[in-house]
Amino acid sequence: MEAAELRVGFVGAGRMAGGLARGLLRAGKVPASSILASAPSDKNLDAWRESGCRTTHCNLEVLQESTVVILATKPHVLPGVLQEIRPAVGPHHLIVSLVAGVTLQTLQRLLPSGTKVLRLMPNLPCVVQAGAMVFARGSGAGDEEATLLKNLLSSCGLCEEVPESYINIHTGLSGSGVAYVYLFAEALAEGAVKMGMPGGLATRIAAQTLLGAAKMMLETGEHPAKLRGDVCTPGGTTIHALHQLEKGALRATVMNAVEAATNRARSMAED
Repeated sequence: MEAAELRVGFVGAGRMAGGLARGLLRAGKVPASSILASAPSDKNLDAWRESGCRTTHCNLEVLQESTVVILATKPHVLPGVLQEIRPAVGPHHLIVSLVAGVTLQTLQRLLPSGTKVLRLMPNLPCVVQAGAMVFARGSGAGDEEATLLKNLLSSCGLCEEVPESYINIHTGLSGSGVAYVYLFAEALAEGAVKMGMPGGLATRIAAQTLLGAAKMMLETGEHPAKLRGDVCTPGGTTIHALHQLEKGALRATVMNAVEAATNRARSMAED
């Protein structure tokens, strides 16, 4: 299936769906005229119309008009939506669920037998094409479908296929992890403000510092401990600062945060 022929539909038009759509549009993967989004009210749809996408209040219309259908509803709404769209789902559809806590087993039970289903967990930086996404395939989806999704979403950032059991961990590491990084960035900038640097400048430098550090990790493939060691000179500024971070148990606290968010994602899946 060529990207030119791809018609992408979104059932649900909230922040995450909008982020993915903007990523696809910014990268030129799919023209705006080939994207159709549905939502019960116009509240979220206005932004889609402004970027040239088509919109509807009818979920079935999305199925009729699209080959790749991205489910982006709230978890409690999804069973009703699947019941509604089920008669329109055919073998030509690729159904991609972004819905937190809803397993492939549940999706496959509520959709026609043999439906090609993938479960995707993105994160918000997909909006600026720097997302981190993982996906798992259902029993009806093969290599072709996995490759199609990967190619489509490569425009939105890192996209890795994983066992479904990793999806909750990804939520704790990356979905929620973006917020941990913002907290750290804010603290970095406030430290500089305390020492006399203006806030705006400090925030820009903090952001660029995080971006640069992340880029070096990805491009060198080095373990972060090795990169950290490269910055530390004996008796220098960095090792004095790192000692303070260790005293504050930064590493243990962050590990606890990832664990807490992962456990919350798991318990939401069981609710």
